[in-house]
Amino acid sequence: MENNELLKRGEDLARRCEQKYCLTNSGFLSPAERYALEHDVNLRASRMLFRGGHADAERTMAFFLPEYMEEDEFDEAEHICAIKLTAAFGEPGHRDYMGAILGMGVGREWVGDILVDGPAAYVLCQPSVLRHLLSIEKVGRYGVKAEQVPLDAIAQKPRKVEARSFTVMSLRLDAVCAGMFRLSRTEAARQIAAGNVSLNYTECLKTDAPIKEGDILSLRGAGKGRLTELGGNSRKGRLFVTTEIFL
Repeated sequence: MENNELLKRGEDLARRCEQKYCLTNSGFLSPAERYALEHDVNLRASRMLFRGGHADAERTMAFFLPEYMEEDEFDEAEHICAIKLTAAFGEPGHRDYMGAILGMGVGREWVGDILVDGPAAYVLCQPSVLRHLLSIEKVGRYGVKAEQVPLDAIAQKPRKVEARSFTVMSLRLDAVCAGMFRLSRTEAARQIAAGNVSLNYTECLKTDAPIKEGDILSLRGAGKGRLTELGGNSRKGRLFVTTEIFL
């Protein structure tokens, strides 16, 4: 979805929530779409939260809460379902599951994360496509059994990260990218110019783009990470930076 269309849709959902005094929600959003909604100036006054069915969900839905509803009263299980697909023989991959789902005519916005765990996979989805997805009998070349499971049946595996610390003269994209991904400053600048670096899920071609705590950087072919902490300055005036790389 184009950003302008996405933001207009988000603002419409927020307006309907306020005017009709009811909960409204988007479909499942990519991380880039979520970031765009979170930072839309026209939505800052909205009571908006994001849920994806499990703690570390990458794809999430935006929910706009009416004034009468507190965040702890919101139950994501009423709006997100989980399906377990188990292959009898073999271990289909993520691409196989995605192909089977999209091949049924289900739009990507109706489906959240697909968590592959050996011969099984958990698929998060909206209730409106639950029955349809429960009819899946084949994924790739493997026969599968589909069943609905509660959200808390999804195994919560802690995200693995690797901490990396370094110093920079200034919080520029090329400097932080070089430190995070262990590149020379020249190579980091080359990767940025080639369009291989994203800042908060959006391609960024500016080597001097400012970076702040919480920003997420990704380098095509090398992975993704987050700037987690800024420290003090070294004797030479360089700034201590701590980041984490998602494994």
